[in-house]
Amino acid sequence: MISKLDSVLLAKKKFIFHYKNMRWAKGRHETYLCFVIKRRVGPDSLSFDFGHLRNRSGCHVELLFLRHLAALCPGLWGSDSAGVRLSYSITWFCSWSPCSACSHRLSDFLSRTPNLRLRIFVSRLYFCDLEDSVEREGLRMLKRAGVHITVMTYKDYFYCWDTFVARRKTGFKPWDGLQQNSVRLARKLYRILLPCETEDLRDAFKLMGL
Repeated sequence: MISKLDSVLLAKKKFIFHYKNMRWAKGRHETYLCFVIKRRVGPDSLSFDFGHLRNRSGCHVELLFLRHLAALCPGLWGSDSAGVRLSYSITWFCSWSPCSACSHRLSDFLSRTPNLRLRIFVSRLYFCDLEDSVEREGLRMLKRAGVHITVMTYKDYFYCWDTFVARRKTGFKPWDGLQQNSVRLARKLYRILLPCETEDLRDAFKLMGL
């Protein structure tokens, strides 16, 4: 069921403009966030919800999502009639990766909400060119908080087109450079998160007494 908050699908031109993974994304000052929510309601069953959000009134879309989390994930901080705590899995498809401030807020929130899992697929990396960028450290912080972060591929764009776009019968047509830019960005994200992976290995070695 689509929540009333996010019942309007994205226009085709708007989706392509904001999610195009071009190297120099001029004029893309907003972040769009398409989301899929899965809630476990039994041992083997899931309920679904999906929609999209964008920046509003100076509030970054990631924090806006958290503001509406109680409505989007009812019972997240409680339990069902049998006293079982509800678990949620959330997937985001973002036109930009989270900024440093949003990464800190998300990491803190997830540390206090162990029954929520978050995956983030990003079209572009936000201010991650400099080696000492605070945005890079923010992404590493999300990784350490258990967030699965990856760059969108053709398959992900195709899924978003079918799920979140008012496409009617129009099929998704990849733009020039989609695959090349996706590979380039995936390699950059891998290098950014590599220090985090190294830290995880060091912790594992310590546990093994190596």
